[in-house]
Amino acid sequence: MYHVIIGIDEDEEHAKLCAEEVAGMPGEGSEKRVTLIHSFTDNPSGASATQLAPVRAAGDVLDEAGIEYEVTESSGDPAEAIVDAGDEADADLIVIGGRKRSPAGKALFGSVTQTVILNAGRPVMVTGVPESN
Repeated sequence: MYHVIIGIDEDEEHAKLCAEEVAGMPGEGSEKRVTLIHSFTDNPSGASATQLAPVRAAGDVLDEAGIEYEVTESSGDPAEAIVDAGDEADADLIVIGGRKRSPAGKALFGSVTQTVILNAGRPVMVTGVPESN
């Protein structure tokens, strides 16, 4: 079974796009397993990842494709959580959504995508920016 980790942020369209890319990969839905991970950097209300619209949206796409998935959550640095989840699960692939950012913006503010690409010991797929952005 092909195991994919999808990093889910606060952007519902990114989440759906990531899930759609996994659903469109070769093979039947039953041959794939996905872990959706959301890392809370601030969670004063004590929400669960399963309550978040982006997580639910990705889950809906995976359900439609017949792909088994689970939801995990963490707190702290999202890039570290995604890489750690990939390592712990010995995942075949990590999927994350890209963003349009200037080179200066990446240098000043860092980039979860860039950090995952540089630190993951496995393939990383970066989806594009949804057309509405």
